[in-house]
Amino acid sequence: MEEIDMNSEWSLDVLYKGFDDPKFSEDLTSFEKKAKELDELSKTLSHENEKEDLIRIVKALEEFELLEKHLSCFGFLSQSTNTANTKAAAAIDKVATIASTASKAMAVFSRYISDMKDLNSYLDCPELCEYKYFLNDIHESGKYLLSEDVEEALAKMNISGGSAWEKQQSLLTSSLEVEYDGKKLPLASVRNLAYDADKEVRKAAYEAEIKSYAPIADAVSFSLNNIKLQVITEAKMRGYTSPMDMTLHQSHVSQKTLDALLSAMQKYLPVFHKYLKRKAEILGYENGLPWYELFAPVGKSATTSFTPETTKEYLVNHFRPFCDELADMMEEAFDNNWIDFYPHKGKVGGAFCCNMPFVKQSRVLTNFDGGLGDVVTLAHELGHAYHGLNIESHKPLNWEYSMPVAETASTFNENIIMNAVIDETEDKEVKLGLIENQLQDLCQIICDIYSRYLFEKAVFDRRSDEFLFTDQLNEIMLDAQKQAYGDGLDPTCLHPYMWVCKSHYYSSDLSYYNWPYAFGGLFARGLIVKYQEMGKEEFVPKYKEMLHTTTVASVEDTASVLGIDLTDEAFWISALETAKSRIEEFIELSK
Repeated sequence: MEEIDMNSEWSLDVLYKGFDDPKFSEDLTSFEKKAKELDELSKTLSHENEKEDLIRIVKALEEFELLEKHLSCFGFLSQSTNTANTKAAAAIDKVATIASTASKAMAVFSRYISDMKDLNSYLDCPELCEYKYFLNDIHESGKYLLSEDVEEALAKMNISGGSAWEKQQSLLTSSLEVEYDGKKLPLASVRNLAYDADKEVRKAAYEAEIKSYAPIADAVSFSLNNIKLQVITEAKMRGYTSPMDMTLHQSHVSQKTLDALLSAMQKYLPVFHKYLKRKAEILGYENGLPWYELFAPVGKSATTSFTPETTKEYLVNHFRPFCDELADMMEEAFDNNWIDFYPHKGKVGGAFCCNMPFVKQSRVLTNFDGGLGDVVTLAHELGHAYHGLNIESHKPLNWEYSMPVAETASTFNENIIMNAVIDETEDKEVKLGLIENQLQDLCQIICDIYSRYLFEKAVFDRRSDEFLFTDQLNEIMLDAQKQAYGDGLDPTCLHPYMWVCKSHYYSSDLSYYNWPYAFGGLFARGLIVKYQEMGKEEFVPKYKEMLHTTTVASVEDTASVLGIDLTDEAFWISALETAKSRIEEFIELSK
């Protein structure tokens, strides 16, 4: 029992022992000094010595990046498990403020690089050769740059603008206590009851959750409205045609790829509606599935409850046949306190993975409740960690992968574990339950993600001309859910407040963080098809190469490592066909 308690929370000691750690203060001082050095460097640039200047810029940015990653990760991770942590909040603000003072220099560097006539002639030297994609991307993005003063002003204003509104949503939802069954529970705990075996528990939890949002909805609506208006304004100022245009550029993906993905999804929505209607029939509903039954268990569960120890064994045993390196990393994550497991007041909801390639580790947050869904969630997040492992050999400015490929390794992991467990199960009722679990996840990344995409698009389309109050946002959300779920759900029992609890909408730097989940999910299924075609010996090295490539190539070029054309709708349809097969298998088994 002692070991379970010891490993149920993550350790951040690899970064700092605490906010009082002398190393933290020392790095904060160094970070401030580096920001000033960037500013000084920006004033000395001359196109007479471009190669030397470029080397100096890259070296200074690497040093700045390393300090910022250490400091900001520590603040973010500390606040994630305790949103009321005043030291974390102060540190986050301090780091953001210092970083904003370097924004003018960053704009000068970007302008300087974008004005170079012979950039590629400098990129063969040891200091620059690994930054070809990074530097060429800056060069080509020059047309979207604003003046240095405006770039600096935007960065500073964002601290009390979009970033502050994002924190308001996070604080309100993470500290929200839901009245349920005579007790006050964290929102994450109540949402977890959607997986409970008892229908009355699921329904009561849904009703309690919906009721709990009313007191904070207006405040959160101000967060959403102001963040989206800020993004609209910035996109126009920079010369993008829309926030989506800006997102696609930042994501290194083409409109043609997104169109192919969305077109394939739309064509296969009726297939998922068929699954939902069959599940409704199994549970005794005639008008489609009520929202609170989306995650209702069907069939028989193979394992009723997991602990961190049994979860570790389960994951490692199922991933070892695919890749020893991945299984070894999972063991390290469990053994060396990379994971923070259980929900509690003040801890943010949901789950995430924070890659820290600068210390060759990651940290995973989950709100663990012991069900199979939690095990799948951990497989997902540890996929992100494996992605991090495959990029850690890059230089510091090559550690960021774009939104669309961000969910690839994670969702690939989901497919690996679920397919293995389903295939090895002989009990019909257990197999039915496992397939239904997989279909729940697939339905989320197709129907629910599509509804989130429709919602955010509608908010962006309308926000320029009007402020969207709670009732209007609820209506937009309900309309999006009806379009995405069709007759698969009961139209009288949907989730109008889904915009309140989903943090993905509340970033001024990252818009439309919805379709990348569908992208990642279907891309992963397409990769599984490739894996089955190529076999382990040929596929795994190429898969690792592809993950390594994600930070130094466009999304399309990354996929081409495995011979995939993302602009061809046929690829996405091939992935969706595997989902269709599972749905047909579910319907047949459930008869």
